Amino acid sequence: MVKQNTGKWFRHGSWWKKLFLNRRYKDVLFRRLFRDKKDLLDLYNALNGSTYTDPGELEVVTLEDVIFMKMKNDLSFIIGSRLNLYEHQSSWNPNMPLRGLLYFARQFEGLISFRGDDLYGGSLVEVPTPVYIIFYNGKGMDRDSRMLYLSDSFSAGRGSGSLECTCEVLNINRGYNGALMEKCRRLWEYSEFSAEIEENIRSGMDRKEAVETAMDSCIEKGILRDILIREKAEVLHMLLTEYDEKKHLKNTYREGMEVGMELGLSKGRQEKLIEQIQKKLSKGKTILEIAEELEETPLVIGQIIRREQEKEEVI
Repeated sequence: MVKQNTGKWFRHGSWWKKLFLNRRYKDVLFRRLFRDKKDLLDLYNALNGSTYTDPGELEVVTLEDVIFMKMKNDLSFIIGSRLNLYEHQSSWNPNMPLRGLLYFARQFEGLISFRGDDLYGGSLVEVPTPVYIIFYNGKGMDRDSRMLYLSDSFSAGRGSGSLECTCEVLNINRGYNGALMEKCRRLWEYSEFSAEIEENIRSGMDRKEAVETAMDSCIEKGILRDILIREKAEVLHMLLTEYDEKKHLKNTYREGMEVGMELGLSKGRQEKLIEQIQKKLSKGKTILEIAEELEETPLVIGQIIRREQEKEEVI
């Protein structure tokens, strides 16, 4: 049966996996590598042809699975007067511009509140220029880069409406964006290490053997040598820790049903929860965040989400 993108819950389908799945190993590894300010600043310089040298002045603000780059001394001062949003993706998602819009809106709201700007006054309120870049090393992209547009989501198509948000997708698979890789060694190392793991898996190795073999090979070649030697056990654990999606969904649903029955939630209460959860999902909230804000258990929230998802799947 074909799922149709018609229901209000299914429209948030890009969020379901995010809610229930642990981050894939490529995403986790990417964020681990670039949490170091020096490496992140090197990446910024490589992308922009700039020569910033003091990583101590850089503030890394992580919102969910993305990285914002700011200067720590003043929220109104962003590197190069730009608010930089970097995100990694290992599976294709055409909804990135919409996510970017929500991320930037929250950041601008916080900045304006922090500065006490008057949006209704006669003076222009200045905000940093938003720059959204996605580092992609999944399948199906055969070029160095492409641009995604928010207006592609509009019913009237690209270029319509009064609002636009773009994001540049950079292909960081082995063999792409050579000039960028030469300027940022850590990004090249990440690309090579990921490629080694994928090659090992394709050759028939299981996940653990593929990762361990790639680690040993890359250490010998000087690829991520500093991190892999110093934190080998931690990295291995990080790369191998993933949820079994179907098992997790099944357990969440079963346990949530039990808790829901124990709580004796009324029909009216359930309907109100559904409405509140839907709104929070659209804002990118996680199950734990939703549960905390609505003063419910994660199991109950998971139960409701799963039930509504299943309703949509049979349409």
